[in-house]
Amino acid sequence: MEKKQTQIDFTDNETDKLQTGGLKERLSRVKTTRWVRFAIVSLVFFAWVAWLGSWWVLVFWFLLADIYLTQFIPWTWWRHTKNKVVKEVMTWVDAIVYALILVYFLFAFVGQNYQIPSSSLEKTLLVGDYLWVNKMVYGPRVPTTPLHFPLAQNTLPILNCKSYFDKPQWDYHRLKGLRSIERNDIVVFNFPAGDTVALKMQNPDYYTLIHLYGREEIHRNKAQYGEVIYRPVDRRENYVKRCIGLPGDRLKIASNVVYINGKPIENPHDVQFNYFLQTDGRAITDDVWDDLGVSVADRSELQVSVQDAAGVASVGLNVGADGSIAPIYHAPLTEDMKQKIASTYPWIARVVKEPTNEMFNPYPIEHDYGWTRADYGEVWIPKKGEKISLNVSNLPIYARCIKNYEGNDLEVKDGTIYINGAPASSYTFKMDYYWMMGDNRDNSLDSRYWGFVPEDHIVGTPLVVLISIDPDKGFRWNRIFKDANPDK
Repeated sequence: MEKKQTQIDFTDNETDKLQTGGLKERLSRVKTTRWVRFAIVSLVFFAWVAWLGSWWVLVFWFLLADIYLTQFIPWTWWRHTKNKVVKEVMTWVDAIVYALILVYFLFAFVGQNYQIPSSSLEKTLLVGDYLWVNKMVYGPRVPTTPLHFPLAQNTLPILNCKSYFDKPQWDYHRLKGLRSIERNDIVVFNFPAGDTVALKMQNPDYYTLIHLYGREEIHRNKAQYGEVIYRPVDRRENYVKRCIGLPGDRLKIASNVVYINGKPIENPHDVQFNYFLQTDGRAITDDVWDDLGVSVADRSELQVSVQDAAGVASVGLNVGADGSIAPIYHAPLTEDMKQKIASTYPWIARVVKEPTNEMFNPYPIEHDYGWTRADYGEVWIPKKGEKISLNVSNLPIYARCIKNYEGNDLEVKDGTIYINGAPASSYTFKMDYYWMMGDNRDNSLDSRYWGFVPEDHIVGTPLVVLISIDPDKGFRWNRIFKDANPDK
């Protein structure tokens, strides 16, 4: 026992001695292996600073030098204490802090995990897919909200409070990536209309709530809507959609066909639209739905009666001579699923496209252009450095870009547009913008409802499905490490 205690005391004294003396003396005591580790870390740090393009960050190299070599700051003071509780606690704290720092830089500059919460990209990405999102393809953003907890987007679980500090806020800056966004890329981005949030009712978004119920009602009725807060760009909710329109494109949708610069573009292979399915009297069982690949959440049986006969007939479904109506179901289908119904389940007598029936007004909700999700536009997608003529007719389309995303004061007085207090008949955009849509076209709240996605909201592109959990059946083994962007 005495020998063991002597050894402990000797080790503590030696460690204390390493943290004494001047610079030369401290450097002379550093082991070769530690010099090697410091050299490797320094090379990585210098490469990262060069990529960052902010050379003032080099000042932190002296902090690394102190951690690895000189130790003027007693970083490991707790290792020398004889208090076992303090040593045990600080051992865990030290490990957790290092892990969080590593995760912070990994999530900020390399990639991060993301869960698919809704069916807007079915069948390409499924509800319950856990993705690895690559941030290096388009170039990672330097965090605009640098002080945040890396494992939570905007709210800490359990504590239910903000996971970030509002200050400081850094200007938008994106590092060099491998390429720019291309048409049909699946893209993860921060929800543009998520800048202002009513905490107790985040869907529909704040601007839709204002349109439906009025600003005064939303801010007054906190019991129902909660506090109204602002979120920085990189702390807004993450969305994932397919990029359909690029900066400078003219986009139009006619009868669900997307036109870019006047020419129709091919839909993704698994694009879906909503249909009514009517049988010859039989029920569509769970086994049939599973064979077709329609999830429980996406399928439903309509409750109809004789009183509904006229409406049923008006959409092309069958009504008996006596007014009887065979079972009618509602579900999204791809072209392959429709063909399978025709060949395998001929007793599903009618498959009729659902007429467009809007839940919310299309973007911009403040102005009715008579557009729907199936017939939309034409709109020009803003491009950095390009100018557009402005008038009171087209201003609602671009007002959010000019005011909310690019930080200008914007108002209209007596039919004249004022930007930053000066009359304006045109505007030159500072950023590129994109048009995002879901593959599950009739069940996707996308750019048709909240507009353009600014470049500073872009997070990255899904690389691979890490794991996948079907909310109805459990683990999907066949989707592990599946390509998350198969159309590219």
